[in-house]
Amino acid sequence: MQVFIESGIAFIVALQGAVGDWFIIPMRFFSYLGTEEFFLLVLPLIYWSIDSALGLRVGFILITSNLLNYVGKLAFAGPRPYWVSRQVRVFWLTETTFGVPSGHAQIPMSVWGMIAAYAKRTWFWVVALIIIFLIGFSRMYLGVHFPHDVLFGWLIGAVILWAFVHFWEPVSAWIGQKTLSQQILFAFLASLLFIALGYGTWILRSEYQIPEEWVGNALFAGAEEPNPVNANGVFTSAGTFFGMAAGAAWIISKGGFQVSSGTKSMADDPLGKRAIRYVVGLIGVLILYMGLGAIFPRGDGFIFYLLRYIRYVLVGWWVTGGAPWVFARLKLSRAAKSI
Repeated sequence: MQVFIESGIAFIVALQGAVGDWFIIPMRFFSYLGTEEFFLLVLPLIYWSIDSALGLRVGFILITSNLLNYVGKLAFAGPRPYWVSRQVRVFWLTETTFGVPSGHAQIPMSVWGMIAAYAKRTWFWVVALIIIFLIGFSRMYLGVHFPHDVLFGWLIGAVILWAFVHFWEPVSAWIGQKTLSQQILFAFLASLLFIALGYGTWILRSEYQIPEEWVGNALFAGAEEPNPVNANGVFTSAGTFFGMAAGAAWIISKGGFQVSSGTKSMADDPLGKRAIRYVVGLIGVLILYMGLGAIFPRGDGFIFYLLRYIRYVLVGWWVTGGAPWVFARLKLSRAAKSI
């Protein structure tokens, strides 16, 4: 590992010196395209207003990739470049987790790859791969990831993408044959599996002591203090997964929610209604996300983890089930039977 770290530092220092500071703004832009916040804005847009089938795929691959990235970071416990060398300039100051694998490489590979696979257009694959590359490249220029972090992230993201593309249809067909209560039970058990995997990895790493040199270098760079051994992300992913799955199962039992692209679909479901759905739905997300975030206490321990889990269950359920139910009531979407 040390040889990768030393060679990575040399590469990043040379890259930053060769390109210059004018590259900071465009690299921050591409880096933002790989953030959790960006995808949390895009996911509802796709599901509510562009293509609901694609939205579900994007949502579940996003959550799965995020959880596995958390597990990978704890398993490898690799530093970020500016933690180990003050030669590296850091232009993205909010990272507190371990560096390998890069979430900005892994998750965009999964999500943008899923969108391209669903679109089945060569030109879209070209665009998606360019975006994926530039996001990963931006992380190296910004000083927050080594080259091996990015490469490993791309590899894991590609494996996750392959699994989703090959198994989505048969698993969906199998789940569709079950009753609503069975579907919700399976979703809950899957979320518990997420917790067991993530929290189990956290327990194995919970006694880890961050080298003082890493902390000192991060603070010297003006970045946030590293806090890589934190279990909150596990319950965020698990809760969102259960909420989305339960919401999707519930709305399907009420007749379903269907949005699709194409000229005919746009005529039946005009752009104005799609835009209003997004605004109304996003208001609901913000109320649950920020409102419950202000009410529920934060910290570490069973009660804090439980409240975080509940909070994200509600957010996930709103996205796939609650918001489509409201859309039908407000006649913002074609009413499905029983809604």
